[in-house]
Amino acid sequence: MKVVALIPARGGSKGIPRKNLKSLCGMPLIGYSIIAAQKCDLIDEVWVSSDDEEILSYSKSLNANTLKRPKDISTDTSSSEDALIHFSNHVDFDILVFLQATSPLVESTFLSEAINLQKRKDVDSVVACTLDHGFWWSNSTPHYDLEKRKMRQEKGELMRETGMFFITSRNALLETRCRLSGNISCYEIPKWASFEVDDTIDFKIVESIMLRRKVFSDE
Repeated sequence: MKVVALIPARGGSKGIPRKNLKSLCGMPLIGYSIIAAQKCDLIDEVWVSSDDEEILSYSKSLNANTLKRPKDISTDTSSSEDALIHFSNHVDFDILVFLQATSPLVESTFLSEAINLQKRKDVDSVVACTLDHGFWWSNSTPHYDLEKRKMRQEKGELMRETGMFFITSRNALLETRCRLSGNISCYEIPKWASFEVDDTIDFKIVESIMLRRKVFSDE
């Protein structure tokens, strides 16, 4: 069974210009996802899909495989699924580990454990999540009973999707054209690792965590 990792990375970015190549603690942002995937013994190949020659060149320098993505599926309105399906039409695999470069706190152990979770539970898809005890609102509408506000320990184990990675089978992806489908399991990652880089504030938060990474990892 062939397991491949794919990191889609466009050249354009509104929140942070050239985000995927922006230096984070001395390494371009996308480098962290590439290296984590390469360190995972259960992943056979690591690929980067991009419309940007500089991103492709940097990925090659880290010995990642690369696939040039057409401009028409690399716009601000293009979905990640567009890149996943394009990749599936060009590369053979059985299991796809879809990583996002915006989650540089990913670790190879997370990937190994999540892949094993999929195999052990015989599920179609696995998604990286973290525990969330928040009280959610939509504009001015609460998503909980104001008169019966539960204590943290009473709320149960609510899981929030982090966007770090998604695992699915080739068959499920091509049949549904969706990163998650069928029987889905959550793989829990620690809260410190759940932050994504979408804007400059996120960048500073993740940078701070990285500078203290060993401290957070040991907690």
